[in-house]
Amino acid sequence: MKLTLSLATAVALLGNESTVQAFLPSSNRAAQLTKVIHADLISKQHLSMATEEEQIVQTELNFDVVNKLPYRQLQKECKSRGLAANGSTAVLRTRLLEDLGIVTAKEEECDIKNDEEACPPEDIAFVDESDPDFDFKALVSEINEKASVGHWKAATRKLKKLSKRYATPEKPVPVETYLAVLDACLADRLHGARASEPARKILEEMSENGYTIPATIGNQCVLNTLGNGPNGTHDGCGGIDTALAMLAALESSPSGSDMITVDTYGAVVSALSNDGAVEEAVLLLRAMVVEHSFTPPLSVFSDAAHAAAKTDDMAETVLQVLTLAKAAGYILDNIASADAGRELLASGVIAAEKMDNLPLGLRLLTAASKAEGCAPDRGDDLVASISSASQRACTLIHRKAIDTAVADDNWKLAVKLEKLMVTRSLTPSTAVLRKVVGVCTKMEKSKKATEILLDWVERFEDGKADKPPLSVFNNVLNACEVCGEEDLTLGVLEAMKKVHESEGNIVTSNIALKRLAKLGNLMAVEGLIIGMLQSGLEPNVVTYTTAIGACVKAEDSAMAVEWLRRMRSRNVMPNYHTYNTVLAACLDGKLESTMRGSTVATEMLQDVEKELTIGTKGSSEYVSVLPDAYTKVLARSLMKQLRENWRADEINMQVAKSTVRVPLLKLVDFDKSEAAKEAQARKEKLASAMAELGEDVELDSENMNEDLAKVVAMAKAHRTMEV
Repeated sequence: MKLTLSLATAVALLGNESTVQAFLPSSNRAAQLTKVIHADLISKQHLSMATEEEQIVQTELNFDVVNKLPYRQLQKECKSRGLAANGSTAVLRTRLLEDLGIVTAKEEECDIKNDEEACPPEDIAFVDESDPDFDFKALVSEINEKASVGHWKAATRKLKKLSKRYATPEKPVPVETYLAVLDACLADRLHGARASEPARKILEEMSENGYTIPATIGNQCVLNTLGNGPNGTHDGCGGIDTALAMLAALESSPSGSDMITVDTYGAVVSALSNDGAVEEAVLLLRAMVVEHSFTPPLSVFSDAAHAAAKTDDMAETVLQVLTLAKAAGYILDNIASADAGRELLASGVIAAEKMDNLPLGLRLLTAASKAEGCAPDRGDDLVASISSASQRACTLIHRKAIDTAVADDNWKLAVKLEKLMVTRSLTPSTAVLRKVVGVCTKMEKSKKATEILLDWVERFEDGKADKPPLSVFNNVLNACEVCGEEDLTLGVLEAMKKVHESEGNIVTSNIALKRLAKLGNLMAVEGLIIGMLQSGLEPNVVTYTTAIGACVKAEDSAMAVEWLRRMRSRNVMPNYHTYNTVLAACLDGKLESTMRGSTVATEMLQDVEKELTIGTKGSSEYVSVLPDAYTKVLARSLMKQLRENWRADEINMQVAKSTVRVPLLKLVDFDKSEAAKEAQARKEKLASAMAELGEDVELDSENMNEDLAKVVAMAKAHRTMEV
């Protein structure tokens, strides 16, 4: 093909007059110019449709620009001007041009899109002027002939010529001719969608002329114009806009929308969804379900929901799609049997997580678990693992739900959710497992806590979880001891030795010591503490207080005082829990124990004075020796025991009152003393300073305060029954 261009045309194409002038002096340069321009034309033909639309929108509207606008852009421009946005492409363009005040009589180019071949000039021929319709009939005959042999390009060109030059309202193009050309265009899926535009124009003309469009042809045209490319195109041809224009033509034809099948509508919805036009897709989907009472395939719902789930601000749209699926007759408990159903539920779970709607997310996964036909897997497992986004959403939903259950001390729900995570191939994090075990131990559900911990150990050995921390073993051991589950304690100890390859830490030893203390086995307690010292494990205040608690059980006040001396020798300072436990050990009715209690009270008062003078570091619950309400109860009990002693003539009353009773009476009246007022003021000042600094004092050992409280409670329970 010979290409000849004027200087003005060349400048318009290349955009640089100096470049063009450089080519003019010689014929060789002119040939090179032709090659450059031809290459430029080819490159411009490969611009993406999105770029073309962007350029069109940014350009001031004129006749040429309006005629290049795609269907949806035409609708948008009409809406922005308050014009009706329904009708065919030609109607929308005419409406827009009239609003712009542009004359629409300009003839369109004869060649069709992507066809470089110009209309051939009229050949000189003799005609029979006696028949005024000769040209019309001859051209119709040529069109039918071209269409019959599959020459769709020539047939569409001649059909266009027929419509422009010879067709009139009184003498329209025959419907058979339209259908013949459509059949030629439809071959090979609209010739790879290259025949989409001619087919669209034919459908619109047939609709305008009031012709009935066969349902098969109309639906095939819409389906074949859609592809997997940008904007639903196929190699740059066809696309969503063309399909929507075809749908408008079919709906405005005499057959109306009844001729359009559910598959045709569904294909357009899926194409819109895949292109990111979620709102348009959902509107069309709603029309299918509500207006036409269609039951679209699950894949159509899935495509729309998947597109909406990708956008953070369209989570509610996913719920609308789920509602439409239910309205169409689908049952959420069954749809997970199909791939598309699982994808739909996965999008719902993603949306539920974004909306922080935990019950909805869990409900959808429960529905998936009930679906049949997913064996050997479960429906909820498949939904959770369908994509990285769904897996993340499922994990977050379970984690948040477990946090809520733990906050409400709902250990049953927390355990159930943790089990569901494992069933759904979701990996509970160490933090999640610690919370579940923690709420079980808090509620003294030792069996469940042990079960979860041992499962955790098994998954760790299989490489599916992190190593359980030693503190978790200690918490479970403590729960087993509290609940009296000796067998479970041994099982947890064995698992701890296997995982951590050690006998545990100070907390573990204190838990074992507490078990011996409950039995009052003083020899075993002493042996365990000696073993701790030999292994380089230094006992702390909880250790010694627990050992003194064993003396309470064994009713051995002398050994209790001895343990108090030993802990001081190891530079471990007693606190008020320790002193309370020693005082409780002295409540055995004996005068020797009463005198030991008086001595211990004196030591406690001396330590109180030191604390008020020097102060303390750390938690008052851990290091303070200031008497509490229980100290006062114990001191009164010892005073009562002293009264029984002098009534039994074991000690002189006056001597007892002037010596033994004095420190005990000071403990009873401590809250009335100046020291107590000073201690209270110091405590308030310290609390205020800590609040200003925002400090959070950490204890040296986990559950330190809890262990101390339990030891004292054990001693208190034992002595309260006697007193």
